[in-house]
Amino acid sequence: MANLFLFIARSFFKLSSFSILLLFLLSFSGLTTTAYDPLDPNGNITIKWDIMSWTADGYVAVVTIYNFQQYRHIQSPGWTLGWKWAKKEVIWSMMGGQTTEQGDCSRFKGNIPHCCKKDPTVVDLLPGTPYNQQIANCCKGGVLNSWVQDPDSAASSFQVSVGQAGTTNKTVRVPKNFTLKAPGPGYTCGPAKIVKPSRFVTLDKRRVTQALMTWNVTCTYSQFLAQKTPTCCVSLSSFYNDTIVPCPQCSCGCQNTSQPGTCIDPETPHIASVIPSTGKNSYTPLVQCTSHMCPVRIHWHVKLNYKEYWRVKVTITNFNYNMNYTLWNLVVQHPNFDNLTQIFSFNYKSITPYAAINDTAMLWGVKFYNDLLYQAGPLGNVQSELLFRKDKSTFTFEKGWAFPRRIYFNGDICVMPPPDAYPWLPNASSHQFISTLSLLMTLLAAIAFLFGYA
Repeated sequence: MANLFLFIARSFFKLSSFSILLLFLLSFSGLTTTAYDPLDPNGNITIKWDIMSWTADGYVAVVTIYNFQQYRHIQSPGWTLGWKWAKKEVIWSMMGGQTTEQGDCSRFKGNIPHCCKKDPTVVDLLPGTPYNQQIANCCKGGVLNSWVQDPDSAASSFQVSVGQAGTTNKTVRVPKNFTLKAPGPGYTCGPAKIVKPSRFVTLDKRRVTQALMTWNVTCTYSQFLAQKTPTCCVSLSSFYNDTIVPCPQCSCGCQNTSQPGTCIDPETPHIASVIPSTGKNSYTPLVQCTSHMCPVRIHWHVKLNYKEYWRVKVTITNFNYNMNYTLWNLVVQHPNFDNLTQIFSFNYKSITPYAAINDTAMLWGVKFYNDLLYQAGPLGNVQSELLFRKDKSTFTFEKGWAFPRRIYFNGDICVMPPPDAYPWLPNASSHQFISTLSLLMTLLAAIAFLFGYA
């Protein structure tokens, strides 16, 4: 038995280094690709497909996209929804949406379907669409607000008439391989699942109707899938220290000197001539040349200290020449949000994924005032100030306590400076300097004493 124990122990220690490395790589991979968000654990986009009536060769359905994410939204140019038909279905007609391609419909005589592709791609119609082509919750250009900012505009619908499909619950086949782009990659959709039919209450609330058949598709977001590099970074400063801590170098990538044009120098005399004039909301960023190369920077400045309160200024700067950030939002983690007294020029809502802890706040712009973060330039920033009441049991300016723990912009986590770079209180830095100087003087005195004694 003792020999067996020694054999197992030796085998474990031989494999321990490899095992630890393997576990580390697996955990790191899971961290970067996972769709789980600890601040919004139940957040997802749900696609609901309700069959409302049968036709001669198929059915008419209403498809609704619900954004159940608290702070992640879909901005212009909007969502794109795709799937693959299970059989040889075609789309005869649509309302509130349209497919991007018709496909090959040459086999049809007389009536030509709206789309004959095996894998159609659907987009929302634009605002101003004629009323006879609209249905409820359509025609927003694919823009979906987040659930916290505006739940009334967090859903989008279109109607589709499907042919060459089943005409009963037993013969209809559920589409496969759903994809959602918003507007780029990032969302992964699960398989469609048949659920209990949706129920609808009439306007007078005296009658309830229901869909003939319903299936749901759940899509979750991964920042790693959306973009391989971060999209924002954080810089810090304070009234008690002259040091301005910039975004870490190469936070979102480094300047590529071998390929000119990857970023734009704001000192260029004819800067307008090198900026594409085509897209006001291009998905691919064209950023200002900086040390961090991020499209967005958030600056947190500890501004003032009062007897019972302290004040912070938050500035969001857009370095992207291709993008106006509509319906932007900011999520900040800081323990003093439990005592937030007043906020100026931003909207605020507490996000409490854990009911007993109130340390996470969502901030966003005031409609028609600063809810649009313009492209890089003089107008490419928004700012606000936050007033906190001091909690004597926790409040301190030491060791970087006054700075945020984590910041998200539009649902993507931003790169923070390393903790040892945070601005320190003057007395802390002076104490460190004095102690180092004292040690040096002691060492020199000891050397002089030894040489003198010798």
